[in-house]
Amino acid sequence: MATTVVMEALSPTMEEGRLVKWTKAVGDAVKAGETLAEVETDKAVMELVARADGQLLKQIIAEGATVPVGEAVAVIGAPGESVAATAPAAPAKSAQPSAVSRPPTPAPAPAPAPAPVAVAPADATRVVRASPLARRLAKERGVDLKLVQGSGPGGRVVMRDLEGTGAVAVAVPRSAVPQPVGGVAYRDVPLTQIRKTIAKRLAASLGPVPHFFLTTEVDMERAADARAALNQQLGDQGKISVNDILLKATALALIRHGACNAWWQEDHIRYWNEVHLGVAVAIEDGLITPVIRNTDRKSLLEISAESRELAGRARERRLKPEEYTGSTFSVSNLGMFEIDQFTGVINPPEAGILAVGTMAAKPVAVDGQVVVRRRLRLTMSCDHRVIDGATGAAFLKTLKHMLENPLAMLL
Repeated sequence: MATTVVMEALSPTMEEGRLVKWTKAVGDAVKAGETLAEVETDKAVMELVARADGQLLKQIIAEGATVPVGEAVAVIGAPGESVAATAPAAPAKSAQPSAVSRPPTPAPAPAPAPAPVAVAPADATRVVRASPLARRLAKERGVDLKLVQGSGPGGRVVMRDLEGTGAVAVAVPRSAVPQPVGGVAYRDVPLTQIRKTIAKRLAASLGPVPHFFLTTEVDMERAADARAALNQQLGDQGKISVNDILLKATALALIRHGACNAWWQEDHIRYWNEVHLGVAVAIEDGLITPVIRNTDRKSLLEISAESRELAGRARERRLKPEEYTGSTFSVSNLGMFEIDQFTGVINPPEAGILAVGTMAAKPVAVDGQVVVRRRLRLTMSCDHRVIDGATGAAFLKTLKHMLENPLAMLL
């Protein structure tokens, strides 16, 4: 008897999924557990697997279509088995703009062809492994992936490899960014799954959660010097970043100020004895926060390696649900973009988030003398239902002290 394959909930908050790519064609033999398709959820691109053995008899929805969880997407059965009796799925919501009653707009002019890419001749026999994003970008720009040397795990081609060839001028696909075209007033771009989720989360945070903000400026001279000395000692073992030091100090400060390491739970407040830091990472179409668990117990080198590995897979949309859920506090750093100061939006049910600005040399008064010191600003967003002003200020004071006196982290 034929088995209907449905869109599964591949993440805890998934309500619908966009079928990015079929990995099995109609007529292919399949076994339970084999990947049928790649699906874009609200957080990542994940695999939809077969739950029965047989042959893929029918693909009910096309690549690019979005359907709710529980909707039929395919049929598996015995070779030659009729699928006429299979209940048809409701029409899938297309990833393309729908045709509604509104004035027609002129068709956009074709985009200019990408600049030629100077690369080595292709090996026709080589099997190319590439992320879904890299495949989509390559297809849009007419780049042969066999010509690109992958830098991802196992030689996998990722987006940065295409950027390196000059084939990609921006960090997001052309289809995701409005392009000025002569004679066209505007164009509509459908929301991706992650952008829909971000919109929902912001509405659930900025509206109901009463935010207040605390800012302090930190002298980073000693922390920067300590980092340089550590990296010299580590040699080829790895590198420590300023952000790694910030994460470690934040985790240790949260252990001392448990009132800030908390979740709002409607009828109670959950105070965590463990620190699981969410680290904001910018990806193609939004933001995701991979979680470094038990951050306070990990060395700087462990934090460095884990944060880089998680960030890399986050940009490839390959994080597992357990790797981006369950954080007790979050840190967002925009210092690399030369942002002096900003405020972060709290990620419920967490009660706080730390926004980190750029570290820059500034003239300051020290012991009555004007000297140049490396400094940065930290802004803490607090949920006033959980954290009072004095509570948040005490946490920031401890964090500032640790960063200005790195040896204090050993106490």
